[in-house]
Amino acid sequence: MSARLQAIKWERPHLTILNQLALPHSSEYIEISDARAGHYAISSMQTRGAPAIAIVAALSLAAELSTMHFDTSASARTHIHTQLDYLGTSRPTAVNLFDAITKLKHAVDTTITDNGQVVRDTYVQMAERMLDADVKDNMAIGEHGAQLIGNDKVRVLTHCNTGTLATAGYGTALGIVRSLHAQGSLDRVYFTETRPYNQGARLTAFELLTEEIPAQLVCDSAVSALLRSDPMIRAIVVGADRVAANGDTANKIGTYQLAITARYHGCQFIVAAPTTSVDLYTKSGADIVIEERDEAEILVQTGFGRQGVLEGRLERVEVQVAPVGTRAWNPSFDVTPAELISAIVTERGIVVKQPGASEFDMAGHMRGE
Repeated sequence: MSARLQAIKWERPHLTILNQLALPHSSEYIEISDARAGHYAISSMQTRGAPAIAIVAALSLAAELSTMHFDTSASARTHIHTQLDYLGTSRPTAVNLFDAITKLKHAVDTTITDNGQVVRDTYVQMAERMLDADVKDNMAIGEHGAQLIGNDKVRVLTHCNTGTLATAGYGTALGIVRSLHAQGSLDRVYFTETRPYNQGARLTAFELLTEEIPAQLVCDSAVSALLRSDPMIRAIVVGADRVAANGDTANKIGTYQLAITARYHGCQFIVAAPTTSVDLYTKSGADIVIEERDEAEILVQTGFGRQGVLEGRLERVEVQVAPVGTRAWNPSFDVTPAELISAIVTERGIVVKQPGASEFDMAGHMRGE
């Protein structure tokens, strides 16, 4: 993991996160002292990315609990359950958050003790293990994905931001890019701007510049033309907010159309996600709840004035792009059918479809088959 970029910092009992709304022009860290602050950070997108959302939620409650005293185990469990349920209302689509909540509840519920402080400490230690595990899982994803794409010089394309800023560290799809670069196999990575929130233009660009990885930004609407003009592009690699049991994948809006153009141009379309993003209780993408955000994110562009950035003065400005009164539809995610996905890479390995099948057996992968 890069020592130069760290989006989540935890030193018990202090949690600080890199405010992604201020990037790429300001590296501003915010202290998250309790679950309420964690909820706001997630819902306002000060932090984002499915793995990072889960880790920040877990650690925000760990920070809160570290300053509290519980007389009984029952009072500790009640408080933890209540706060975890509240954190679960922050964003609905990413399954990692709900996977973490389930595991944390189970950890405190199965701790046999009458001592409230023991229950509290069990929770904090579990949240800390999640932080460490996410980094290790992402590095494994990177290695598996780089092996799948190949050892010769390649170019790849990625969407949204799936790196250190979206995880506890290293990244999922961008972790594969990092691994390709580390082994000397990456000629260039193209990355989309990712409208309307510009996570690619703001966040992925920031990471790639920091890591000195050869990269080039493209408009979302230019990808098909790019695939036709550059035969060196071996794969499109994306992350995931939720992978259904059949492999249908919810990810940042615009992913679906990338899969369609990848199929047309004979390009691999690879999903990179930890197993915490796999939801076996969701049979297919039709059952995934898609978050819809404020239409103002499309109608109004927010950023920093160019002259101020050049002069070292950050002045946030809003630009009214569409005429006042325009209505907009702003889903945050879309669902890519498993049929269009070449492979799904997790920390456990590479998942492919059986010959002739149009869907993945994610349950079998989770069982180690």
